[in-house]
Amino acid sequence: MKKIILMPDSFKGTMTSAEICAIMAQSIKTFFPTTEIISVPVADGGEGSVDAFLQAVGGEKIHLKVLGPYFEEIDSFYGMLPDGVAVIEMAAAAGLPLVGENKYAEQTTTYGVGQLMLHALQSGCKKMIVGLGGSATNDGGCGAAAALGVVFRNQAGESFIPVGKSLKDISSINTTNLPLALSHVELVSMCDIDNPLCGPLGAAQVFSPQKGADDKTVALLDAGLAHLAEIVYKDLHKEILYLHGAGAAGGMGGGMVAFFNSSLQMGIETVLDAVNFSQLLEGADLVFTGEGKIDFQSLLGKVVIGIANRTHKLKIPLIAIVGDIGDNIEGAYDVGITAIFSINRTAIPFSEAKLRSREDLSLTMDNLMRFIKYSQSFA
Repeated sequence: MKKIILMPDSFKGTMTSAEICAIMAQSIKTFFPTTEIISVPVADGGEGSVDAFLQAVGGEKIHLKVLGPYFEEIDSFYGMLPDGVAVIEMAAAAGLPLVGENKYAEQTTTYGVGQLMLHALQSGCKKMIVGLGGSATNDGGCGAAAALGVVFRNQAGESFIPVGKSLKDISSINTTNLPLALSHVELVSMCDIDNPLCGPLGAAQVFSPQKGADDKTVALLDAGLAHLAEIVYKDLHKEILYLHGAGAAGGMGGGMVAFFNSSLQMGIETVLDAVNFSQLLEGADLVFTGEGKIDFQSLLGKVVIGIANRTHKLKIPLIAIVGDIGDNIEGAYDVGITAIFSINRTAIPFSEAKLRSREDLSLTMDNLMRFIKYSQSFA
């Protein structure tokens, strides 16, 4: 074994991607001490995305003060990768952990996210990756747009910064004051959900209850996003109402497309491109990936399958180490996963299993590496 790549997703509520990489690497080194190990932690666009990118490819974390979810000044950050790619996690300025128990989705703003974007532009970034996940907001990205110069006016002609409860008051949208530099920067939004902007599967009805919205507020927010889509179509000539992924981050997926011409891309594809995964695969003998549970949803384009699509083309073995294995996942082998192993060694509830997950992962990796080393002795 000359080269092994580690690229697991996190085990939600148990271990981060970086922690899993470290445990895997230790087991590999025990049995193959001279093997080159490349660790690429994966994030889905939510909290931790900047750190994951910086750990994977290097770069600098830029610290600055911006406005938080309730327009209060907070300390925030974004990442600047060595090749001039800025990585922004919207959760760093508008994330749910920032509001604690003070959850009012109709009042929160993404304005600080726009301030992070503006700073990255002024710093000369060549490409911008914005992670959409973990939001406390439901403003359709209007706050971020306002921070970058987009002007929203009500029927009286007064400019204002819309939040969830005031989306219904938008009468016109003007984007002529957007920074010129924005048109010269490739903008990608990491979006791992397929939800539309409105309706039963939309941003408000599916996600706003966890952000503090009751039934009445959910209806208000849903109607507001629908109204925003109407004005966007009228003034910007873009259709976001039925756009797949528009419902991400309280409708910010739709806003990123409407205001900034961003593309919406699955998180794993964004990560693979950013770390030049195809080049990393050159000379690799084996790739390890994984996630908390592999099931039929994993086959729709999550981390494991995204990696499999690329390793399969180069005929590089891919082993998935997971917490649980669901039913009906046979299709995973057809798209390039060589084998799937669960770290769960005993039949116990998750509340107990997560307490021993690190040890179980280490033991599972040890067993696998022991087998691989033994089998190579016959090669």
